[in-house]
Amino acid sequence: MYKIKSYLKNEFNFDEKVIDFCFNKAAELEQQFRELDGITEYNQYKVLRAMQKNRLSESCFGVSTGYGYNDIGRDTLEKIYADVFGTELALVRPQIISGTHALTVALFGNLRYGDELLYVTGAPYDTLQGVIGCTREVKGSLSEHGIIYRQTDLLPDGSINYDGIAEKITDKTKLAAIQRSKGYEYRPSLTVNEIEKIIKTIKAVKPDVICMVDNCYGEFTDTAEPSEAGADLTVGSLIKNPGGGLAPVGGYIVGKEEYVENAAYRLTSPGMGREVGPGLGVITSLIQGLFLAPGVVNASLKGAVFASSVFKALGFNVMPQPDEKRADIVQAIQMKTPEGVIAFCEGIQMGAAVDSFVKPEPWDMPGYDCEVIMAAGAFVQGSSIELSADAPMKEPYTVFMQGGLTWHHAKIGIMMTVNNLYKKGLIKL
Repeated sequence: MYKIKSYLKNEFNFDEKVIDFCFNKAAELEQQFRELDGITEYNQYKVLRAMQKNRLSESCFGVSTGYGYNDIGRDTLEKIYADVFGTELALVRPQIISGTHALTVALFGNLRYGDELLYVTGAPYDTLQGVIGCTREVKGSLSEHGIIYRQTDLLPDGSINYDGIAEKITDKTKLAAIQRSKGYEYRPSLTVNEIEKIIKTIKAVKPDVICMVDNCYGEFTDTAEPSEAGADLTVGSLIKNPGGGLAPVGGYIVGKEEYVENAAYRLTSPGMGREVGPGLGVITSLIQGLFLAPGVVNASLKGAVFASSVFKALGFNVMPQPDEKRADIVQAIQMKTPEGVIAFCEGIQMGAAVDSFVKPEPWDMPGYDCEVIMAAGAFVQGSSIELSADAPMKEPYTVFMQGGLTWHHAKIGIMMTVNNLYKKGLIKL
C-alpha cells in the first residue's frame, strides 16, 4: 500500500491528504462491492451460456461487406443477445450509431401517422426531444410525421406517477416509453422491479400498448433486464454497458418478434429488414465486448459507489447514496457552483488514458438547451462505459459521472477530481 500511495504522490502529484481520505473511503465499501460481485458473477454465467447455446465458433469472426447476406457472425450475435435478454428476437448492428439512433429506429418502426407516443417517466433525454419534436420543431421528427406526443410527469420527489400514467392512456396510445436512467434529471433511476410495476400499470389499462424501455446505462446492473419484466422492446447502445468497452459502434433492439422486425425494416428497408447489413469486421469486437461487459459494468458500478461515498463525505448531495441499490452506472453529484462542475470534469479528464492533457470547457452542444461540459478521454468517441463525466451548465449544477473499464481506473479518476477541487480551494479535507 505504501508503494501505491508513494507512486500516486510522486507521479500524479496527489496531495497526501487526498490519498489518505480516498483510500479510507474505499476501504469502507467492502460490503457494497461484494454485493456487486454477486450480480456480476450471475451475469457472466448468463452471457457465457448464451454463447455456448448458440454455438459461437471461430467461423463467426469473418468479415462481410456490401449487402451482408448470410453473415453468420452477425446472425449468431443476435441470437446470443436474444438469449441474454430473454426475448424472441434481437437486432444488433454496427449501423446503429448511438442509443438515440436505436430508439429512433424502434419508434419510427412501430409508430404510424395518428398514433400516440406516451412517455411515462417525464420528459425524455434531451436528444430524444429532438427526435420526437416535443419541445421544438426539428426536421424529420416524429411530430412532423403526424405522431402525437404526450407525457406523464414524475411526482415532485422524482418517483413514478402511477395514477397519472393510467389517466394519460387513450384509445390512440400505441407505444409507452420508459426511460430507465435519470438522464440530466436529479431523480432515481429505475430498477427492473419498478419497470415491471410500470408495465403492469399500462397493460391493465390497455393491454395492446407497446411498452418500450430505454435501457441505456442499465444493462447488467441487476440479474434481470427489463425484457424479462414484461417490456415488449428493450433498446440500448453498444458503446455503453453491453459493448464492454470493445464495441467501436452499434446499438441493439430486443423484444417481441413483430416489433423488432418493424424496427429492422426502418433501419434498412421494407422487404429487406434483418436480412441485410454487413458486419464490416467489427462483429468480433461486439461479441467479445459482450463477453467482457458484466465485468466492465462491475468496475463502473464500483466507481459510482466510490464517488458517491467520497462526495457525500465531502458534504455534497449525491444520488444514489453509497448503500442504495443501483439501477444504472450513473452517479449524480450536485456540485453547487459552475466552478465545482468544471473542476470535477477537469479531474476526470486528467485521469484519462486518452487526451489527459486536454482541458474540457462548456460549449453549445447540438441537441441541448444550454451549454454542456463533457470530460471523456475515451478509446471510442462518445463511449459512456469508459470513465466520463458531463453536466448541463445550469442550476443546481449537477454533474453526472459514469463508466470505468477497470475499477482502479475509475478510482484514480475520482481521486483526480478530489485532488483538483482541493487544490483549487473548492473543498476542505
